[in-house]
Amino acid sequence: MTSPSSATIGVLLSGGLDSSILLGHLLGQGHRVRPFYVRTGVVWQNEELRAVKRFLRAVRSPQLQALVLLDLPLADLYHDHWSMTGRQTPDRASPDESVFLPGRNTLLLVKPAVWCQLHGIEQLALGVLGSNPFADATPQFFADLQAALDCGSGSRLRVVRPLACCAKRQVMELGRGLPLGLTFSCIAPVGGLHCGACNKCGERHAAFRLIGADDPTKYAAPLTAT
Repeated sequence: MTSPSSATIGVLLSGGLDSSILLGHLLGQGHRVRPFYVRTGVVWQNEELRAVKRFLRAVRSPQLQALVLLDLPLADLYHDHWSMTGRQTPDRASPDESVFLPGRNTLLLVKPAVWCQLHGIEQLALGVLGSNPFADATPQFFADLQAALDCGSGSRLRVVRPLACCAKRQVMELGRGLPLGLTFSCIAPVGGLHCGACNKCGERHAAFRLIGADDPTKYAAPLTAT
């Protein structure tokens, strides 16, 4: 990441741990940050968006610009997928591959990237870790996407992944001191709470354990260490 300057960095914010930590870290370094949230219609969207707004209020700063909300409804693509129906949601025992959403990174990046190009923002940052197992999180994917963006507009935009060389433990260490209890990582929320039973709840709980921190999350069902 470059040194702080007057230039604004866009951050694709999901409300989860990694993207929230990235945003907080960039603010802590003195960068001007413009957060983006893309509304797709997934079953956890309302809780996720509330978490985004809570977290942004908690880390407010003169360097933090207003949240940009963009709509990209995906019901016509994912209509019978668990992310839209809430049925057969991957549980804590399921492999990471079970939570893959086809085309997710491509879809989530397109509108924020164009917004940045139209408004003179030259960097769009994602909280993607190098350990992400999916094909749309690889260096080759982002190189190809960058090439497409370069061809599709006369405005220069770099898609950057500041956490790509970090392990999960390192990312969580970066987040010490941030209000991580306000973030949201569940794919099957119950009454506005983390369910405690899904793949993402298990991943979240394990992330706090990595740094020996108490998990501040309120779960709808008791969640014990695995």
